[in-house]
Amino acid sequence: MRRARGMKAAALLLAGSLALAACASDEPEAGGGSAGTSAEGGGELQVGIAYDTGGRGDKSFNDSAYAGASAAVEELGGTVTDLTPNADASNRVDLLTQLADDGSNPVIGVGFAFADAIAEVAPQYPETTFAIVDSSVADAGLDNVTGLLFAANEGSFLGGVAAALKSQTNHIGFVGGVESPLIQEFEAGYVAGAQAAKPGIQVDVQYISPAGDFSGFSDPAKGYTLAQGMYQGGADIVYHAAGASGQGVFRAAAEAGGQAIGVDSDQYETIGDPALQAVIMTSVLKRVDNAIQQFITDYSEGNVTGGEDRVADLESEGVGLSTSGGKIDDISAQLDTFEQQIVGGEIEVPTTP
Repeated sequence: MRRARGMKAAALLLAGSLALAACASDEPEAGGGSAGTSAEGGGELQVGIAYDTGGRGDKSFNDSAYAGASAAVEELGGTVTDLTPNADASNRVDLLTQLADDGSNPVIGVGFAFADAIAEVAPQYPETTFAIVDSSVADAGLDNVTGLLFAANEGSFLGGVAAALKSQTNHIGFVGGVESPLIQEFEAGYVAGAQAAKPGIQVDVQYISPAGDFSGFSDPAKGYTLAQGMYQGGADIVYHAAGASGQGVFRAAAEAGGQAIGVDSDQYETIGDPALQAVIMTSVLKRVDNAIQQFITDYSEGNVTGGEDRVADLESEGVGLSTSGGKIDDISAQLDTFEQQIVGGEIEVPTTP
C-alpha cells in the first residue's frame, strides 16, 4: 500500500522541517536557508521562493514549499530567500523580479496565481531558471520555466472515500479557498470519492471567495463561518482546500464535536494546537515539498528542461492521504482498493464538479 508505506513517514519528516518555519507577514520578508557547499557548476546555490497569499506560516501549502527548498539546500548547500506577497497580492511581478535581480536561481512561484507574473518576468531573465507550482507551462512558450503539477483530484477522491466511510450522519462538507479551476479539482475528486464509497451521501460545498479574489486562502474567520454552518446543518466531517483559512475550519470542527480533513501538508503534525489536532481525521497530501526539493536537486545537477510540466499523482506518491493519529487505520483496506482502481485506470477521477 503506497499510502501506508511512504506517506506517513514522509509527512513526519515534513513536520520536522515545518518546525523551522516562521510566521508570515503582509510585507515581503527574506528567510534564511542553510549555508554549505557550492552548487554543481560553481557558485553557491541561491534558491528564491515567492509565496502564495498568506505566506510562510500557513501550516499548509506555503510551508510545504519552504520545507522542500530547505531540505534541498540542507543536502546541497546554499541559501533560500523567500518573499511574501503584500496584503492584496498585487506585487507578484515585483517579488519575482526582486529575486531574479538579487541573483536567485532557480526562482519558484508558489501557486497558480503567479502564472501571469511569471509569464511577464521569465522572458526578461533568460539565464534564470523558474518554476511555478500548480500551473501548466507546456503550451506557454516559456523555455526557462517548469510547471510543477499535482493530481489533487486523485488525493481528494481518497479523502472523499474516507469522509464517507467515517461519517455517522451521511452528510459531509467541503470548504474551498477560491472558486477557481484548481480548487474545483479538489472539490470534484472529493465529491466523486464520497459518492463512490457511499452513494446518496450529502456533500455541502462552499467557497470563501470568488475566482480572482485570493483572500479566500488567508481568511480563517470566513473559513470558520462556512464550516460552522455545515456542522450546524448536520455535516460531521468537513474537508478544506483553503490554505491558512483551513485553521478556521478546524476551529469550527472542534467547537461542533466534528471531524475535519486537512490539505497539502500532514496538518495533524503541523497545526501545533492539540485541540485542533484532535479533530483532524486525515489530510490530503500534495507533496509540494517533494516536488520542489526534486526540482532544485535536478537544477543543481543540470537536469532541468524548461517549457515542460512535471505531474505528481497517486502512482508516483505525489498525492495521497496521511495516517497520523490512526483515525483512518480501520478503513485502510477500502482505501487501498480505491487507490488501486485509480492507479490501474479502472476509476477515472473527474477534474471538474
